[in-house]
Amino acid sequence: MSGLTTHVLDTAGGRPAAGVALRLLRGGAVLVSTTTNADGRCDSPLLTAEAMTPGAYRLEFDVGAYYRGLGVALPDPAFLDTVAIEFGIAEPAAHYHVPLLVSPFGYSTYRGS
Repeated sequence: MSGLTTHVLDTAGGRPAAGVALRLLRGGAVLVSTTTNADGRCDSPLLTAEAMTPGAYRLEFDVGAYYRGLGVALPDPAFLDTVAIEFGIAEPAAHYHVPLLVSPFGYSTYRGS
């Protein structure tokens, strides 16, 4: 498999984060805008291998809106409203998976498989 994929896990709730709006950007331009499904994943790759080119990319996840939608009381302003992950693609033929593990007050990411 190749291309770019992501998923979001709500570590505070111990479940996939369904309904998180996210965007993929390159050079400030939005390439993809979508929302996670019931499994916290996108229904299709954000980029196919054919569409990937080497360079810097940015994923933005609207986690504040997600937690507000669940009824979580967040401070104003929220500690985390939009989580941005900046990463590089060096090998366009490879598979890049960029997961987000998130709670209202922290997050982590890694290059998954």
